[in-house]
Amino acid sequence: MLKIKEKIHESGLKATPQRIAIYAAMQRLGHASADMVVEELNNVFPSLTIATIYNVLESFVEKGLLVRRYSSNNKMYFDVNTYDHIHFYDVESNTHRDYSDPELIRLVNEYLGSKDIPGFKVSSVDIQLIGQMA
Repeated sequence: MLKIKEKIHESGLKATPQRIAIYAAMQRLGHASADMVVEELNNVFPSLTIATIYNVLESFVEKGLLVRRYSSNNKMYFDVNTYDHIHFYDVESNTHRDYSDPELIRLVNEYLGSKDIPGFKVSSVDIQLIGQMA
């Protein structure tokens, strides 16, 4: 709990009990939508609304504690792992799974870093492989 509290505080946010609980839920879930966090915390914080949880998740994104993950079911998912990694996205279950391949990430970054794309500046690379889990 102390590590979560310190991490939130170091990001510049106040480490309220609700924020601590939401970040702890994200650590347990890994990749989650606001609905999933509501379900995870319903017994602990039954008065937390989906809007409040979504706002807290967005504030975590702004402070670099979470990363947004896009999906084909029009839901916003959040990822607690902010380091460079690849995602497998299952379109049937709408789930994300982390995959580590530093060489692929390096190759893609090097390739795009050497390209001059007219009218566009690459700020980051997000690799997501879309399919069905076997």
